[in-house]
Amino acid sequence: MKPLRNALGLSLALAAVPAAAADEFTACVAQLRTEAVGKGIAPQVFDTALTGVEADQGVLDALESQPEFKTAIWDYLAGLVDEQRVADGRAKLGEWASVFAEAEQRFGVDRHVIAAVWGVESDFGRIMGGRPLVRSLATVSCFGHRQRFFRGELMATLRILQSGDMPAESLVGSWAGAFGQTQFMPTTYQRLAVDFDGDGRRDIVRSVPDALGSTANFLARAGWVSGQPWGFEVVLPAGYSGPSGRRNRQPLAKWSALGIARTDGGALSGGSPAALLLPAGARGPAFVVFRNFDVIYSYNAAESYALAIAHLSDRLRGGGPLLTAWPTDDPGISRLERREVQQRLLERGFDIGKPDGIIGQRTRVAIESFQTSTGLTVDGRAGQRVLNTLRAAAPPPKPPVAESPPAAPEGPAPATK
Repeated sequence: MKPLRNALGLSLALAAVPAAAADEFTACVAQLRTEAVGKGIAPQVFDTALTGVEADQGVLDALESQPEFKTAIWDYLAGLVDEQRVADGRAKLGEWASVFAEAEQRFGVDRHVIAAVWGVESDFGRIMGGRPLVRSLATVSCFGHRQRFFRGELMATLRILQSGDMPAESLVGSWAGAFGQTQFMPTTYQRLAVDFDGDGRRDIVRSVPDALGSTANFLARAGWVSGQPWGFEVVLPAGYSGPSGRRNRQPLAKWSALGIARTDGGALSGGSPAALLLPAGARGPAFVVFRNFDVIYSYNAAESYALAIAHLSDRLRGGGPLLTAWPTDDPGISRLERREVQQRLLERGFDIGKPDGIIGQRTRVAIESFQTSTGLTVDGRAGQRVLNTLRAAAPPPKPPVAESPPAAPEGPAPATK
């Protein structure tokens, strides 16, 4: 288990909440109370929210292992932009067509991008996170390397509770404090959430219109350019070693002069400056990106995340998969295929719980054991190589079942406490 670290770098393992760590958290919460009251939070609001709250080690573990920065781009996109999510997204675009149309008309943001954010952030409202925001934000307000940032989010959460904008039971979400169908941080909610269904409340948890309208408002306020694409996939000339990077913007004519062309055969021309994005280097898929890509990036500052949103929006619009293959001999797999990996591991006797397509610690340990037994590189990763090897390897024979003794007559159930 990873240690908790306070601002002085002291190691504080909270697996069993040792007295020293618990005492430090208690002292920190007392400081937070003073800070909150000084910023206009009523003492009773703070006390109701924080009394009895303990630090959450799982939040600190998540802080150190964010997938946007540690997962290979081909794995990251394979799980977020798969055929299941594309089909679900197209269905949601039809189901909420009038809301998307109104959001597009009012804020000028492409409905497919709004839908893509919804799909990536919560699988269209199915997975919004279950951690109480107050506990998560109190933990990272007292431990970890971003305490100042998270204290601001905790104060915003307390203001939401104080104002009555959202009930306490709705303020659950991710380890970092994001909540709702499109995962707003509390400060973002305060600034940009809108009442899009006209009921007098900004409920981004239970109201799909409020969530979609708020997302459109976020993107519009971030500088969305109506009518302009986020970018498009391009083909590089052989041996390309020229400039690239999201911040290196050049006229499209310059990129064209370097031999870069669109994969769809369209002209690489126009007046808007653009950047060349190479998320896996010059041997992988390449993209020319415009201002709207940066707007998507502002939602969650990771290029892999922004590319997932951008690519999913194209798929929802009717586009196909990327044309250039990722530079790997072991591509990523979809959520359906991840569930298959888990099911086949279960059939081989590994105790990993219910197949859900989420590759957690138990699944990774099982994969490592299977890789060891079959001579594969041991990395705990669920990719095509592991899937294909599992498909080819018949599960071991089950041991014979011992003959059961005759069942005893049913009697009263044993007492329970």
